[in-house]
Amino acid sequence: MRILLIGSGGREHALAWKMKESPLVNELFIAPGNPGMKDLGELVDGSPEDLEGLLTFAKERRIDLTVVGPEAPLVKGIVDLFRREGLRIIGPDKKGAVLEGSKGFSKDFMERYQIPTAKSHTSEDYREALQIIKEYRLPLVLKADGLAAGKGVLICETMEEAREGLKKILKDRDFGHAGDQVVIEEFLTGVETSVIAFVDGKTIAPMASSRDYKRIGEGDQGLNTGGMGTYSPNEAYTKEVEARVEEEILKPTLKGIQKENMDYRGIIFIGIMITKEGPKVLEYNVRFGDPETQVILTRLDTDLVEIFKAVENASLKDISIQWKEEKAVCVILASRGYPEAYEKGKIIEGLERVDEQTLVFHGGTGLKEEKLVTNGGRVLGVTSLDETLEKARKRAYDNVDKIRFEGKTYRRDIAKMQ
Repeated sequence: MRILLIGSGGREHALAWKMKESPLVNELFIAPGNPGMKDLGELVDGSPEDLEGLLTFAKERRIDLTVVGPEAPLVKGIVDLFRREGLRIIGPDKKGAVLEGSKGFSKDFMERYQIPTAKSHTSEDYREALQIIKEYRLPLVLKADGLAAGKGVLICETMEEAREGLKKILKDRDFGHAGDQVVIEEFLTGVETSVIAFVDGKTIAPMASSRDYKRIGEGDQGLNTGGMGTYSPNEAYTKEVEARVEEEILKPTLKGIQKENMDYRGIIFIGIMITKEGPKVLEYNVRFGDPETQVILTRLDTDLVEIFKAVENASLKDISIQWKEEKAVCVILASRGYPEAYEKGKIIEGLERVDEQTLVFHGGTGLKEEKLVTNGGRVLGVTSLDETLEKARKRAYDNVDKIRFEGKTYRRDIAKMQ
């Protein structure tokens, strides 16, 4: 098979690595990819949001299957475009992608299908929103409605912070068009878990559980990020919780997808808070999570390309997906200043010293005069697999210490049990 993978981050590096293991893959093209992927496939110039350019490439190279990593092309309608041209592609259509493209829509979707979630209001009017926040206990959550690269969520501890947050989103337009509306939401307490599932329109098949660490600082302090680390499986995702998620979240979500006539053959990511009342949905994403993908695919023991084929032709129920018993931990190395303004172009050293049970997935990296340099906020994902979570955690951090670049920033509490 000739496969085209769209994207350039750590998630896509993990996808490329896992697909390359499949005997079904003859050629792998990655658009645009990053330096860490150059030995896995042919890197192709172009933007993931240049839908027509990607379509032309797929036709010219006779691509058998396209896998979409990031959310933006999905929300723009790449799946509709490719399928109209008779091309096979993994992802939801534009109608399905709205589950991530609009947080307001996804909250309405949850209400329609009685999926447990936090109380919320959506508003596009600054003055109206100032009145609405008075109805909420502190802390409260503000979310830019549209795509904001994982940074459009503000947790407000005081009313002053909430008013300032509304100003940032609705008046100052810190998140651009993503802030055309704001979702005001009740703050949920508990333990977070990430449930990512394959969906073929008829069947929803959850992957191994994981836990993501969103805040930049240890002890979950500071600004929200796209994710500073993760581990799998999540020890809080017990059999009891799993059963409730299946009945109260996964089944109603699939029912909603079918009722709304979404052509959903791809991935759904469900961020969940395990509260005292039970699991509640924080958000939907319509693609693999980053950095959850790094630990989940490290533990996957079934051919990923076989699964993708089943997703695309709606035969997922016929696939038995197997997972390794080993545990996985991923620690993200970020640039100084992230998730706000950060530096680029810092030389990265020490990757050759990383041990063979550890994978380093490139996120924001580039080349400068033949040298590997930082080129993004989240630079590398150091991912280790071992027989216990504690061993995997120690191995990951031992290898983090071997990698050097100026301004290296990371959390030291990923997978640290209380």
